Amino acid sequence: MSRLSDIAAKPTLQQFAQGAAQNAINPVADFLAPAVDVPVSVGYYKKYTEKHRFALPNTRRALGGRAVELGWDAEDQTYNCEPHALDFPIDELEENDSMEAALQEGATMVAEVAGLVHEKAVIDDALAAAGAGTDKTWDSSGTPVDDLDDAIMAVIKAAKYGSLMGTGVLFGATAWKIFKNHTKVTGKFVVGNQRTGTKLAVPTLDSVSDLFLAQPEVRTSLMVYDAAAAGVAEDISFLLDSTILVFARRPNPTRRDPSFMKTFRLAGKWMVPGMYSRDDGRVEVAKFDWSEDVVVTNSTVVQRLNIATS
Repeated sequence: MSRLSDIAAKPTLQQFAQGAAQNAINPVADFLAPAVDVPVSVGYYKKYTEKHRFALPNTRRALGGRAVELGWDAEDQTYNCEPHALDFPIDELEENDSMEAALQEGATMVAEVAGLVHEKAVIDDALAAAGAGTDKTWDSSGTPVDDLDDAIMAVIKAAKYGSLMGTGVLFGATAWKIFKNHTKVTGKFVVGNQRTGTKLAVPTLDSVSDLFLAQPEVRTSLMVYDAAAAGVAEDISFLLDSTILVFARRPNPTRRDPSFMKTFRLAGKWMVPGMYSRDDGRVEVAKFDWSEDVVVTNSTVVQRLNIATS
C-alpha cells in the first residue's frame, strides 16, 4: 500500500471530505432539490403529474380486513444514483508531511466544483419543469405581493399535503432587485422592526417572508453562466435572472411526499475519498466519488413568474 493510500484511509480524512462536501452544497440547490438518502443506488419513488395526483388514502380498516398498503405500483418511477467523480493528482515529489494537507486541499476544491455543477443541474431541471411560466409587469401599478400570494395559494392547493408541506419562493437576481425596490413593497417596511431588528426600511430575505401567505421560505439565486460561444467575448448572465419560482418543498423529503424536486443520494456515499496510482509511477491521484440523481418528482406544484418593469 502506498503512502497516499494510508492517508486516504484515515477516518479523519474521510470525515474531512464528508464535511467539505456538506459545506459546498449550495443553499439554492438544497433549497430546490433537498436530499433524500436512499439505501440502494436504484429504487422506486412516487412521481406526481396532472394525471396521477397525490391523494390521501382511506385509513379505516374493517374488523378482520386488510389495511391499505403504501407500496409501489406500475405508475411509480425509478431513481438511479449515477456515479460522479473528480480526481486530484499529487506528485510523488510532494513531501510526506504535506500529503494529508494536500488531500484536504483536494477534497475542498473538488467539493466546491461538485457543488457548482450540482447547483446548475438543479436550476436547469427546475426551469425545464416549470415551463414558460406567466409574465408579470411590476410597474408602478403592479401588485408584486398579491401576485406571489396567488402563486403560493396555487402551489398549496396542488400539493394537497396540508401543514406538512412548506412553500419555497426563489427569486432570480433581477427579479429580486425589482421586487425589493418596488414602492408597494418598500412601503410595507418600517425602521426598527422589533421582530427582525432591521434598521433599514428595506426588505431582506429574512424579513420578506412575513409579507406572504403561509410565510414561505425565501431565497435568491446568484448563479451565473457565460452565454457567449467559445472564442468570443464573454456574456455573463444570471441563470434565473428575472424569473421567480414558487414551489412545494419539504426540508427533509421522503420518496413518497409530493415535493417539487428531490436529490436522491446513496446514504453514506457522498464524496468518498480514495486513491490510485498513474501508470508512470510519478503521480498518485486522490479520487473522490459520489452518486446522486436529481429528479423533478411533482411538476404540478411549481409556478413560474417572469418579471418585467414595463
